[in-house]
Amino acid sequence: MSTIGKLTLAISITAAAIHAVAAADVDYTKGVLIVNEDWYGHNNSTVNHLDPDNAEGTYWTYRAIQQENPGMQLGCTNQYGAYWLGRLYLIAKQDKDPGASIQGGRITVADARTLKIIKQLPLIDPSGAQCDGRGFLGVTPDKGYISTSNGVWIFDLNTLEVTGMVKGTENPDGPGSGGNTDVGGSLYHGQCGMMVSAEGRVFVAHQSAGLLVVDPETDEVVDVVEMNIVAEKAGIGSVVKSKDGMLWLSVAKDVNGSGAALPYIVKVDPVTLATEVISCADVGAAYGPANSWYAWTPDGFFASELHNVIYWTGGPNSWFSGTRLFRYDIDEGKASLIIDLNEEGLNWKFYGCSVRIHPLTDEIYASVYHGFNDQTYVTRRYTSDGKLIKEYPMIAQYWFPSLPIFPEGPDALSVADVSIDNVAVGTMRYIDGNLYLNGMHSDRVRVYDMNGGMVSEIAVPATGDGIFPLDLPGGMYVVTDGIQSVKIFANFAH
Repeated sequence: MSTIGKLTLAISITAAAIHAVAAADVDYTKGVLIVNEDWYGHNNSTVNHLDPDNAEGTYWTYRAIQQENPGMQLGCTNQYGAYWLGRLYLIAKQDKDPGASIQGGRITVADARTLKIIKQLPLIDPSGAQCDGRGFLGVTPDKGYISTSNGVWIFDLNTLEVTGMVKGTENPDGPGSGGNTDVGGSLYHGQCGMMVSAEGRVFVAHQSAGLLVVDPETDEVVDVVEMNIVAEKAGIGSVVKSKDGMLWLSVAKDVNGSGAALPYIVKVDPVTLATEVISCADVGAAYGPANSWYAWTPDGFFASELHNVIYWTGGPNSWFSGTRLFRYDIDEGKASLIIDLNEEGLNWKFYGCSVRIHPLTDEIYASVYHGFNDQTYVTRRYTSDGKLIKEYPMIAQYWFPSLPIFPEGPDALSVADVSIDNVAVGTMRYIDGNLYLNGMHSDRVRVYDMNGGMVSEIAVPATGDGIFPLDLPGGMYVVTDGIQSVKIFANFAH
């Protein structure tokens, strides 16, 4: 590179660095976290924090996990992160990158507010058999599920230990014969990927079987939605839940992990398991959702939490043609192409699954890049219908962003532990079908079920006090005023 070229690059990196902030000044309960695969063969995975409305333009905190945990890092190819009741669960494919000097973990549990690591586990299968991480789902306050290349595993959220596999989720080819260093064999066949909760059950995308229906009471598969309803050899890509509670499946052309997609989406009723196959062409989309079993990511397939709308990236060559984003209005039954990066002529592409929608603002955040050999990355912020709001350039690095995740959702804030029903916690308590509020500083209190669905919103009087009838079905709920959150238990008698 010429001297002028080196100087230009240095100026560019310095200018971007000006818009970075020290970790000590960061409020991790706001903004967006971007989980990065990072540079395979060189680095363990990383997490960057974006403060999109920072008044001083100090938008980025780079490598936040390392900054908050000196001497510790994530594992290798960390694709997934999820908040659940005050903690952040980060799932990596392996525990250490070949080029890294620090061992991380396939499972990393961190405090949601501070990103301080609470625990790391190098293995998911305690036996040491091959088992690469995929995703995480909070099931109850005491239990989570971790999907992997070989089955869904039960994670005790009190001891932070893996306690067993969900029966019926295993890889039909077994875990492989080469242990955790084996990158061949059954690793990319019969995997489990995305998971969602609905109507008291958990639904799992299983590469070779279809949509698994899991009873979380018994931790076993009780039913399967097979993908031959679309085509004889079709497979599932991913699963998302729309605002109305329905499930939506993307469709792989086969179960071999080729990445080829079929131009359909499938609607599934989570109660009856009734299905409806929808041709993307019939609703106005040129392509169906892309899938990535061949190098698993959570896929660019997601749903708004504010409107009955789902989104997907797709194109003629599946994952490697991430230049188009489609929006499907479920109520209207119409899809539209809302972003086409090809039209800009700037050679931008969405990187893999790194496109998601904010649960509170309904704004889309997307990581764009030029190519695998180019260290230029930008995070873009769009309206829900694809209008560009702002760009956030980044320092030059092979980030390979995986997933934007949003701390400002219903399960993000710290939740106090409550061991019995009808116990007061702070300024919010639930007794005999009534919610008692005292000394509140917020004008709204929201109640969420353990699937993340809002079941009630209460306007708080100016006095900050009040008693509000809240006849909840039996179970556990999260009550939040946006500042603090507490768990409450409703008796089944209510």
